[in-house]
Amino acid sequence: MSNAINVDRLKDLFEPALLQEIKQFGTWQSFKENDLIMDYGKYIRMMPIIIKGTVKVLRLDENGNEILLYYLSSSESCSMAYSCCIEAKKSEVKAIAEDDLELIAIPHVKLDEWLCKYPSWKNYIMRSFNERFIELLKSIESIAFHKLDERLIAYLKEKQRHTGSSVIKSSHYQIADELATSRVVISRLLKQLENSKKIILYRSEIKLLSSFAD
Repeated sequence: MSNAINVDRLKDLFEPALLQEIKQFGTWQSFKENDLIMDYGKYIRMMPIIIKGTVKVLRLDENGNEILLYYLSSSESCSMAYSCCIEAKKSEVKAIAEDDLELIAIPHVKLDEWLCKYPSWKNYIMRSFNERFIELLKSIESIAFHKLDERLIAYLKEKQRHTGSSVIKSSHYQIADELATSRVVISRLLKQLENSKKIILYRSEIKLLSSFAD
């Protein structure tokens, strides 16, 4: 782990003085695909700012099933982590690296201080809460009103948007867990998409064809 912070990707977000503090107090961290970043029931002492890669954030429902809440990608942060840091409470979510990941960990002691000190930080935090809230509303709407085949298509499109790749690296089991259903059902729906020439199925990978967007 290195503390050599490169803030070039954040120059459009924060004023120079804040960038200097991020370099001074932040910690550069890297994770491999599927590494655990935050876990249920653990105290969170930092707020991550994603520099490279994608993070998926999950939560357990009342039956013990994991449900995908949202993804985080470049320059984004987790408002749940911010809230846990500020309130010194245990995490109610789990965060996992979707691919090789680089982030800057901001220590919890700086979060409140910067909120009062830097307008750009306040705007960033407020925008992060708003974006995550909108994504949560979409998740609730999807579960409540959309059929599973529609949710699966939306899930694949969201993965494509965050990774920038038409190849989705997820097993049928992973997708089933994140959509709170069974592997058998997901496999059947994916096979229907393949028969419709929308996707090509590989082992633990799904290639989205140009017709998938139609």
